[in-house]
Formats: sequence, structure tokens, C-alpha cells
Amino acid sequence: MKKEIDKAILAGEKLPVMEAFYTIQGEGMYQGTPAYFIRLGGCDVGCHWCDVKESWNAHQHPVLPISEILADIPEQVLSVVITGGEPLTWNMDKLTDALREKGKRIHIETSGAYSVTGQWDWFCLSPKKLKLPTQRAYELANELKVIVYNKHDFKFAEEQAAKVGPDCMLLLQPEWSKRESMTPEIVDYVKENTKWRISLQTHKYIDVP
Repeated sequence: MKKEIDKAILAGEKLPVMEAFYTIQGEGMYQGTPAYFIRLGGCDVGCHWCDVKESWNAHQHPVLPISEILADIPEQVLSVVITGGEPLTWNMDKLTDALREKGKRIHIETSGAYSVTGQWDWFCLSPKKLKLPTQRAYELANELKVIVYNKHDFKFAEEQAAKVGPDCMLLLQPEWSKRESMTPEIVDYVKENTKWRISLQTHKYIDVP
């Protein structure tokens, strides 16, 4: 039975799902718009400030067939965001094909550290220092979101911005636990470096998932 499940996961026919919920997008370009989130389990990128560490161990989450994942999406949903964990740990081809058949706009939030699978309408790349994105992830990025934990992260942000396309939106976002100290730093930085925008985790301010 385990081998059958493993084959299904490798083929992208089943995926470990930590949670799925309909909410308001809190970050980035589509901030403030309704979206259905599918949070997949599994991540070994290992950010010390990650706010969903419970997603890291894929074995702690149920492995669901694509049909079951899609069955819970409300009819009125237009946009579906695949996040994690690190969603590109898994084969995203069948999930995105199925969502496209249902007429959904498909977004991903990823570190870009693994091979890109799936077809995406919006590719939010949030690179991490421990495992840098693949070249393909840089090429696909519609939005580059760099989390700012300390001042050194501004240098990292510029290094990453040099690798994405000219039309990619550039966002600096304070790490939540450092928001009081780093938000003023980001404000000053963006005023001097006007290609950047500020992203805030507004879902945490308005208390939605």
C-alpha cells in the first residue's frame, strides 16, 4: 500500500495537504482579494523564522487525491494559491491541470529551490538563503518577495533582484516578529530605492487565516 501511495505522490496524483481554506490574500500583488489557499506539507529549506513549521514534516499530514483536494473549493472562488511548506517539493502538474480545467486562476508561493512543475498564472518567488532558487524560478517570477529579518537582508534582496526579469514586481516584507524594528528600516530603504515596494502581512492585522 505504501509503495502505491508513493507512486501516486511522485506522479502528482496525491499530495500531502496540511490545510486548505478560503480567505483574503494578505500579501503581495493580490493583497486584499479573496483566494482559496492549499497549504501542502513538506519543506526542508529550514527558515528559522518560519511561522508554519508544522508544515515541514510531510508525514504528519494526510495524503489526498487531487479530486478530493478540489472537491472542497467553493464554486465562487476565482483564485487558488498553492503554498506550503514548499510546494515544489512535489509534482504540481496534475493539480494545476485540474484547477485549470475548473477555470481557476492558479498562483504559487515558493522558495523556488526545486524544479518547477505545474502551470502558473502568478509565480510569487520568495527566495531563502539556505537554498537558492533555480534559474527557471527566477525566469518565471512575476513577484519577488524578500523577507527582511535584519539589515543584511537588503543586500540579499538586491542580489536576488538582479536575477529576475525586468517586469518582476519587487517586494520587501518585514518578518513578523521583527516588524516593529524592521518596518521603519524598510520604509527608508524603499524611499531611497524606488524600484521596491513594501509588502505587509495584512491577514495578521485583520485576523484572518
